[in-house]
Amino acid sequence: MVQPGTIPYVEAGRSKGPCKSQRPGPIRTTMARSRARFSGRAHRFARQANAAAAPMALIRVAVLGAGEWGPNLIRNFHNKQTSEVVWIIDRDAARLDEVHARFPDVQVGEDADQALCDSSVHAVVVATPTSTHYFLAKEVLERRKHVLVEKPLTTNVKQGLQLLELATSQRLVLMVGHVFLYNLGIRKVKEYLDAGHLGKVYYVSMVRTNLGPIRLDVNAAWDLAAHDVSIANYWFDAEPLSVSAIGEAWINQGIEDAVFATLRYPQGLLVNLHASWLNPCKARNITVVGERRMLTFDDMNVNEPLRIYDRQVTDERTRATYVDSFTSFRASVPKVHITVPKMPLGEPVATQCAHFVECIATGKQPLSGGREGIAVVRALEAMQRSIRAGGREEQVEPSC
Repeated sequence: MVQPGTIPYVEAGRSKGPCKSQRPGPIRTTMARSRARFSGRAHRFARQANAAAAPMALIRVAVLGAGEWGPNLIRNFHNKQTSEVVWIIDRDAARLDEVHARFPDVQVGEDADQALCDSSVHAVVVATPTSTHYFLAKEVLERRKHVLVEKPLTTNVKQGLQLLELATSQRLVLMVGHVFLYNLGIRKVKEYLDAGHLGKVYYVSMVRTNLGPIRLDVNAAWDLAAHDVSIANYWFDAEPLSVSAIGEAWINQGIEDAVFATLRYPQGLLVNLHASWLNPCKARNITVVGERRMLTFDDMNVNEPLRIYDRQVTDERTRATYVDSFTSFRASVPKVHITVPKMPLGEPVATQCAHFVECIATGKQPLSGGREGIAVVRALEAMQRSIRAGGREEQVEPSC
């Protein structure tokens, strides 16, 4: 048992004895399941996951953490068709009042043990600060409940491996909230890459910036670049071999506010990351450069997030166009055919939540499971070592 006070969302100083029941109660079915309706604009993967889970169970969920991201998780899990939220835990009483006003039928509390000891709870969502993820997730798994942990899974690989071993031995679902893997645009790029549409990929550039929120327990790499590492690993079915990174802490000592990193993947692929929470513009941009085609993904462009450039990289030398004015020179761009694939609207977090419920109901392995989460942590650890070493290239520990 974790010692009192080590879990910020469990009341400190009080002995945490075993609950009356370590096993969750039976999963209740619902008459509404056969009448479940899903919007025609919803992500098709979300519809498939919900369709698979709806006939099987109504999963009872507790959400730990109702801060910046928590409300999105609460809203999606509290659908009363495939799942319902029965507990919301947060140490901020004012935030609990806000949440309870929005969801008056859900129990709220400031002590995680209130939810973890409820035998009717089947699954727990950990949406608390990164430094608390391991202790809370471990406690959840020890109570024999499935767990979805927001990214990153833990702050070191050893802790992640312990959670994976515990989940496996208990036959429980351990899933990590790498939400961009459930983004339709990201999945479409995966299809193009798997089909060889771009040819050999040379490099990928990823920019993830915003003005805040500034974290106090982890730096911008752990907070922001975790998304991009998970995307790159997913796209190329690989993990980085090495990483070199630099960063600087201006706001809080020892916590880098901006990080620039380059990861080397197999077959000569380079992935360059820029992560910062000190930027006036919110950016979620990715550029993929291949030998046959190139593409860009802009998550901030709701209508046209994906563009494909039918432009090859060759060593052919062409005669430069005669331009004799600065304005013309600045405006001149190579002629290239651009394709803008039509993308249906959808909410990635809804797809992620539906996938978690499906995995609980069917025993399916999560797309962003414990192993995938640990792979991201492994790269972030190497990134942290490189920053501390002034940018020295560090090997990424190979996965077992």
